[in-house]
Amino acid sequence: MAQQQTFLPNFCQIGSVFAVVVTGELLVFVLVLAQPGAFSWTALGLLSLFVQWIALASAALLCILRPLLERLGDVRAGVAAWGLVLLVAALVAGFGHVLLGEPAAARAEFVLRVLAIAAIVAAVLLRYLQVQYQARLRLLSEADARIDALQARIRPHFLFNSLNTIASMIPAAPEKAEAAVEDLADLFRAALGRGRRLVSLAEELELGRGYLRMEALRLDARLQVAWDTAALPNDALLPPLTLQPLLENAVRYGVEPREQGGCVQVNGAREGDGLRLTIRNPASAGRGPGGGFGIAQNNVRERLKLAFGEAADLRLSREGPDYRLDIHFPYRRAPDATDDRR
Repeated sequence: MAQQQTFLPNFCQIGSVFAVVVTGELLVFVLVLAQPGAFSWTALGLLSLFVQWIALASAALLCILRPLLERLGDVRAGVAAWGLVLLVAALVAGFGHVLLGEPAAARAEFVLRVLAIAAIVAAVLLRYLQVQYQARLRLLSEADARIDALQARIRPHFLFNSLNTIASMIPAAPEKAEAAVEDLADLFRAALGRGRRLVSLAEELELGRGYLRMEALRLDARLQVAWDTAALPNDALLPPLTLQPLLENAVRYGVEPREQGGCVQVNGAREGDGLRLTIRNPASAGRGPGGGFGIAQNNVRERLKLAFGEAADLRLSREGPDYRLDIHFPYRRAPDATDDRR
């Protein structure tokens, strides 16, 4: 996801404009209530109109000049934004004074008062936006470090089990082991890649298919796989190594301990603005809901939360003789990706 290049919000978005309008109106109430004498609705209306002119005109100007401001850096962008607000305030104050028919002699004093108020309010708001932006950057940096730690924890586990699988096939089926090595090379290209916080669903599904193909070489007819993910958009984004460790759990604890083996089912569906991935496998009499300690599940759940917040979740349940795992996450589209189906 693209990160904003300056602490200034995007004033072209309706949410930012709404915040500007609300902030301006709160300022109006403060100024009207601070005046001596009885409360006047007329004064409130006139001052609201005046302040909203300044606020909306400033937002429009900052929206138009956003590409230029992003190239200036935080300090110069902040000074430039402050100066633009003062310029707009001076123009609106002068024009408004003429419209109200006030004497020309008092115009300079009126404009200076407006500029003083605008300078203080704009400086406070810009400083607040800068502090919020810096706090958000710190949170993102901490989240990135946490994601790196979680992915670093799961990669050696994946490597060890994959090599173990190939080693077990070498004495009895060297041809199958060779095919598994080829699959493993493709898997590592995706699994050991760094620098990406989110990958496309198409990549995750292909990684899962490659892993199950490799396990099928070892377990043969004991492992059956059923895929039904045609309803999912391939350009959806999710954290790397989301699906593979869960499929590994399904094989290791659901299929492998059973003499007759079992079927791993992967289904997908769209649910409103979000997506759902479901993995089903035979239930196990192991330690946890999936037969293990739940380490991989907790890892994936935490990475989903870091990537999508409360909009994502991982749920575990029993469904008759099967163990069911559901991943819910929002549909975030990969940039410049086609919406083909797999």
